[in-house]
Amino acid sequence: MRDEPPAERVRSGRDQRTRADVQAAETSRRVQGDGVDLAVHERGQGPAVLLVHGFPDTHAVWDGVAERLAARFRVITYDVRGAGASSRPRQRDAYRFEHLVADMRAVLDAVSPGAPVHLAGHDWGAIQSWEAVCAMPERFASFTSISGPCLDHAARWMRAGLRRPSGVRAVARQLAHSWYIAAFQTPVVPELVWRHVLARRWAGLLERTEGVAVRTHPAPTLAEDAAAGVNLYRANMLGRRRTPGERRTTVPTQIVVATGDAFVTPALAAEAARPFAERLQVRPVRAPHWVPLTQPGEIARLIAEHIAQAGAGAPPRL
Repeated sequence: MRDEPPAERVRSGRDQRTRADVQAAETSRRVQGDGVDLAVHERGQGPAVLLVHGFPDTHAVWDGVAERLAARFRVITYDVRGAGASSRPRQRDAYRFEHLVADMRAVLDAVSPGAPVHLAGHDWGAIQSWEAVCAMPERFASFTSISGPCLDHAARWMRAGLRRPSGVRAVARQLAHSWYIAAFQTPVVPELVWRHVLARRWAGLLERTEGVAVRTHPAPTLAEDAAAGVNLYRANMLGRRRTPGERRTTVPTQIVVATGDAFVTPALAAEAARPFAERLQVRPVRAPHWVPLTQPGEIARLIAEHIAQAGAGAPPRL
C-alpha cells in the first residue's frame, strides 16, 4: 500500500475527508489507570482499534497509522505509564505487567466498555499486549503484534533452541540482538545516558539506522520517558526468563515480522508464539524495527486486513 501524503483525500463509505480533517478531529482525555493518570486520544468512527506504543516512544509513534485507519475505524491511542503526558512513577515495581494490564483495562473500560476492541502493539506495546490477550481475551476481537514477542514465549523458544544443534545459532543471533537488555539492568547508568547523551541524538540515530525522517518524532519528553521506561526491562525481563509461564490466547492473532529488525530477529518473531496462539498468521514485511514510522500505510493495511479476517467484514479501502 502506498503511503499517501497527509493532505490526500481518503474514502470512508460515502464520505470524503482529508487526512488533515481526520487529524483535527482527534479528541483527548484523561483516564484513571492503576494509580496513574493516562493521556488517551481518539479519532475516527467505527469499530474500535486500540494501538499501544513501545519504548522509548509515546502514542505519537502511531500517528501515521492512526490517520489512515481513522478513515474507517475509531482509533484509540494512549501514552503508557512513564511516557508522554501520562503519569511517570519512579518505582521499578510500578512497571510490572500487572500494572500495565490494569492500565489497559482502565482504558478499555473508558473507551469501549461494552464491546471488544481490535488491538495492535509495537515493541513494548506488543509485549504488554500479549499479556493482555492472554489474561483477558474476551476484551479483544483481534490482535496484531509488531516487533514485541510475549516474554514467556521468547524464553521457551530460547530454551527449546538450545536443546537442538539447529536452534543454537538462532538463539545466539537473538541474544546478540538483545544486548541492551542486560545493559538496562545496570542501576543509574542507563538513565544518565538517556538524559545526557542519547535523548539529544536519538532523532539522528533513527534517521541514519532506520530511515525514520519524521520530524515530529521523538517526543520532547524523550529523555524522561526513556529514563522511566528502562524500568520495564528491570521489572519484567529477568523473572520471565528464569521461570516462563505457559501463556495461551484464543484471540485471532497476527504477527508482523519486520525482517530488518535490529532487536527482534525474524526467527523469534515468527516462531515463538506458534504453540500458544490458536488462530495465528505471520506476515513478513521488509522493514526495520520502527515500521509504524517508516511504513505506516503498510501497517494500516495489515491491521485492517486482519480485522476483516477476524470477522469485521470486507477489508476497508485505506
